[in-house]
Amino acid sequence: MIGIGVIGYGYWGPNLARCVADTDGCALVGIADSSPAALMRAGKRHPSAKLYDSWRDLIADPRIDAVLIATPVSTHFDLALNALRARKHVLVEKPITATSEEARILIDVASHHRLVLMVDHTFVYTSAVQKISDIIGSGDLGDLFYYDSTRVNLGLFQRDVNVIWDLAVHDLSILDFVLAERPVAVSASGAGHIRGSLENMAHLTLFYPGGAVAHLNVNWLAPVKVRQTLIGGSRRMIVYNDLDPIEKIKIYDRGVTVGDGHEDIDPRVSYRTGDMWAPQLSVKEALLTELEHFVDCIETRATPITSGASGLHVVETLECAMASLRQRGHPVEIEALMRAS
Repeated sequence: MIGIGVIGYGYWGPNLARCVADTDGCALVGIADSSPAALMRAGKRHPSAKLYDSWRDLIADPRIDAVLIATPVSTHFDLALNALRARKHVLVEKPITATSEEARILIDVASHHRLVLMVDHTFVYTSAVQKISDIIGSGDLGDLFYYDSTRVNLGLFQRDVNVIWDLAVHDLSILDFVLAERPVAVSASGAGHIRGSLENMAHLTLFYPGGAVAHLNVNWLAPVKVRQTLIGGSRRMIVYNDLDPIEKIKIYDRGVTVGDGHEDIDPRVSYRTGDMWAPQLSVKEALLTELEHFVDCIETRATPITSGASGLHVVETLECAMASLRQRGHPVEIEALMRAS
């Protein structure tokens, strides 16, 4: 039985603790939070777990084999590094760290001690994204043309990260999972409209070597909550609406066919309109699937789907997006920026 401790019992920590309690092969041993009110809530929901007001005491508990970190991004590196040095497996909330250099250090330490380092990119473990990955991987979509995502709502404003690091990170992790290639350049623009706060709306464009383009619209100031993604390929197209309770994915057998034409005459374009179908998806909670995967990776020493390397890819893209944001949208080459840093 793998003993697990949760650090942080604010917004996301209660969900992690609940899923640990519901996952076979592990036990919720302890919960740490500096807030007495948070510990009181944790004690009511998980009376068998030991409560700590110091994360250092939790990490030092010999009964704990793995640590789940659900704290502000600025604390991720210090907490994860100390846990890894204490020979604890680590699952850290997204994004893995505040900088790519910090992520590389965690990856090296985890590898040196042969520990599992995993990032909580929850959307990767949804049945919808898993199905999208299968469709793209099988070639049924054809050549990928675009990925267009709208992820907007009213709030939740973060103090230590802007809307790109909060919302766009979801799509970046999905793209890292479903595509066989990484973006070569990023363009980002955005603005902050609340005094004293960071950017609360932004648009990102990612350019891929195969010609695909991903466009992400993220916003904390929208009057409605929207979670919709359009994915276009040469053979089929996908509409992914995460808020649809029944048909989250719709696959359209539609597209454009370009016929033969002369160089001085526009090519003949015809539109193909076929069927639409919605595949049946599992209703199992993604976070529960993720925790089961984490436990399995610890037991088998397998590399997690959302490993430290996946977390690093996302943070590198985020850093490039921020560099572009400071240049008002000028595209930033990812490889060039990583070499410079």
